Amino acid sequence: MPVPRIRAARIRARRARGAGGRGTQVPMTIIDLRSDTVTRPTEAMRLAMARAEVGDDVLGDDPTVTALQERTAELLGFEAALFMPSGTQSNLCALLSHCGRGDEYLAGQEAHLYRWEGGGAAVLGGIQPQPLAHRPDGTLDPADIEANIKPDDPHFPRTRLLCLENTLGGRVIPAAYLDSATALARSHGLAAHLDGARLFNAAVASGREPFGEARRIASGFDSLSVCFSKGLGAPVGSVLLGGREFVARALRWRKAAGGGMRQAGVLAAAALHALDHHVERLADDHANAARFADALAGLPGLAVEPARTNMVFAVPAAGLGEWIVERLRDRGVLCTGDARLRFVFHLDVSREDAEEAARLVRETVKETTG
Repeated sequence: MPVPRIRAARIRARRARGAGGRGTQVPMTIIDLRSDTVTRPTEAMRLAMARAEVGDDVLGDDPTVTALQERTAELLGFEAALFMPSGTQSNLCALLSHCGRGDEYLAGQEAHLYRWEGGGAAVLGGIQPQPLAHRPDGTLDPADIEANIKPDDPHFPRTRLLCLENTLGGRVIPAAYLDSATALARSHGLAAHLDGARLFNAAVASGREPFGEARRIASGFDSLSVCFSKGLGAPVGSVLLGGREFVARALRWRKAAGGGMRQAGVLAAAALHALDHHVERLADDHANAARFADALAGLPGLAVEPARTNMVFAVPAAGLGEWIVERLRDRGVLCTGDARLRFVFHLDVSREDAEEAARLVRETVKETTG
């Protein structure tokens, strides 16, 4: 879901507080639940970035970028990895590396790489998407997948690739389903790509050792994109993983797409710090989301769905969504949506913040119900 722009004037809003005397202005505390992309680097991460050894990554000699690529490939069970500026570019280069002009990929209607990434594969690569409906649990029906694999006939595009996502809208797609779906793809000669933007959220939610579970989730895929600038709290960056020949093709596409960065070790150092310090703590975000959802349960005028990893969705009474979002913004809580609101918990949201946000949401919604 895209994050709307919030004017700086609103973010810096001030309000009067009685403790400071009549008319005294103090900064409003902002609890930003628009997305887990809004995190700021921690002081420890900033220090790691400042100390990073760098080179020129376009020339292949930035040692910190190389260290990140080698480490992620080893952790997740792939031959090679490539550091990218964004998850959008990582997914785009994956599609361009798997498919040629006139080829097709299958993906869910709500998949990020189909719905929210500007149609890049079609615009830049002449690659046709074939969107499929999601089942209630976020999975794709295997029968739908199989039915949409085109025959070898000049009337049709060539179906080359199945794309899945974990997590999807905060929902963890079960590893057993991923295994069966990728096996189905292989049986028809298709490659499989996983948009694992929040892969580590899915791994932590399993309750098992997170790096081992992440490797397990990735095991059936030919390629994988992992984002560091969401729940892991880095300012920039994703990695694309796959076989050596695949990553070599992706490197050419990264260059063509303008993704070659020079002293990128400063950014790679943030991602390495996140792997060391921010993976297991994702459980805190999941717990805060659950507390928030529980605190709003049963509130008239707002149908709150159970927490999904670090996300909570809620459906307000008809026509009230935009008003609620604006009123919450005035009170210092930022969220997204209209007919369906989304609240995302992350590194910069404490347990106390989650509890205060829930209090303000309850207060706001009660205003609409009298």
